[in-house]
Amino acid sequence: MSALVKSSLARKWVMALSGLFLVVFLTQHFVINITSVIAPDTFNEWSHFMGYNPLVQYVLQPVLIAGIIIHFVMGIVLEIQNNKARPIKYKSSPGNANASWVSRNMIITGLVVLAFMGLHMYDFWVHEMAYKYIEVNPEDPTRYYEETVEKFAPIWRVVLYVIAFVLLAMHLWHGFNSSFQSMGAKSVNKGEGLKKFTKVWSILIPAGFIFIALFHHLNHTN
Repeated sequence: MSALVKSSLARKWVMALSGLFLVVFLTQHFVINITSVIAPDTFNEWSHFMGYNPLVQYVLQPVLIAGIIIHFVMGIVLEIQNNKARPIKYKSSPGNANASWVSRNMIITGLVVLAFMGLHMYDFWVHEMAYKYIEVNPEDPTRYYEETVEKFAPIWRVVLYVIAFVLLAMHLWHGFNSSFQSMGAKSVNKGEGLKKFTKVWSILIPAGFIFIALFHHLNHTN
């Protein structure tokens, strides 16, 4: 077991699997959040279910937190390992001759996204925990839409969300497809179909979140 944990291949598999797990969560999160734009009542209903369902709260939520921690810790470990093994640093090579800017700076985009997730959890998760367990308020299945709109009222928060999701798109542009490559997965045409899918997804989902933030900011101000 010790040898498995210490092996480079094992670390890459853990990084890939945790990344794909977070991709699934991000997709599910987007599906729920987009209903706040097209069907507020459905958004309230789904949000209430996610906020009070025991399976979600006491099983899936801890698993999600563990997945986030594992992915980012493993990313830092792999970055340190790669730097030690790299005889010539990227800054000594001509531009993108060895790799794209995104692939060379995954640790930077990842850390910025992690910082954004801290803000996001403060905005929503901490508020939810305080509402239920500190203030001990009664259940209100209709409160989620208005709370979400209110969060996006300040322009500074919307700007932070836009920047964060642009960086997330850059992170996913390289990382999503790399996760499949690390596990040896390929589709038809030597993986080109899978690569195109991950690139499109990496743009559409972050763009969708940006749209949600802008929509609620404009909806609130108007």
